[in-house]
Amino acid sequence: MLNIQLATKYARAIFEIARDEKKLDEYDADLNLVREDVFTLPEAVSFFKNPLVPHQAKKDLLTKAVKGEVSDTVMNFLMLLTDKSRIGIFNEIYEIFTGLKNEEQGIVIADVTTAFPLNKDQEKKLGLKLAEVTKKKIKIRKHEDKSILGGVIVRVGDKRIDGSAAGRLQALKSTLSVNK
Repeated sequence: MLNIQLATKYARAIFEIARDEKKLDEYDADLNLVREDVFTLPEAVSFFKNPLVPHQAKKDLLTKAVKGEVSDTVMNFLMLLTDKSRIGIFNEIYEIFTGLKNEEQGIVIADVTTAFPLNKDQEKKLGLKLAEVTKKKIKIRKHEDKSILGGVIVRVGDKRIDGSAAGRLQALKSTLSVNK
């Protein structure tokens, strides 16, 4: 609970700076680069969460990993998080920042689960159809789950559309068992 409150505080701070500078997409790209290059590695996450590791060692690693690839403001933000012993909750900060950015830009996340990867054309058509239905900008977050056999499951906000083969088989099974 405390980590979410802290993450929200820092995410809101970097969000407001990005919004004021009209650089929401640029800061999002920078923060995403940091997440992908550093905070997707379990060893790195453990390193940054370890209170016994000196702040300077954490700063040195961040500097080597992303300096020159991200804006000075984002680099200073990372150094601040390190100084305040908050770099260990970077992933949470990034998720909250992204949510704030999407809300500001009127973007809705559609979680799309398929048994096999969508090609670019399928993804584009699905995005356009979802945008038409929801009357919002859609950003697709892809997931794969072989257990759905085929088709697609889409979750937008609290709405879920199950067009999977497994879902249809389950519905058929329920219908048949009710009609006995």
